[in-house]
Amino acid sequence: MNVLLKVFGSVASIGAGFVGGKLVDVIWTKATGNKPPKPGDADAQAEATMRQALGFAVVSAIVAAVIQVLTNRGTQRTIRHFNKTLDEV
Repeated sequence: MNVLLKVFGSVASIGAGFVGGKLVDVIWTKATGNKPPKPGDADAQAEATMRQALGFAVVSAIVAAVIQVLTNRGTQRTIRHFNKTLDEV
């Protein structure tokens, strides 16, 4: 059961990371009016100032760290819950 929950936690983390990345992109576009300076987009990188590129990197890193912490805590809480439920049965 724990392996299944860990796999679910990994899938949830990947999904949350994807959604968080898209959310950062949308918010960045609305706030600055420019496309986010992502590594795969040479045009957006060329248009962005160094301050904008660093700002985007910092915001992206913060969102990624928060998502990682929250999904890890949620996975651990779920594992503890299922272990406690199995012990009671």
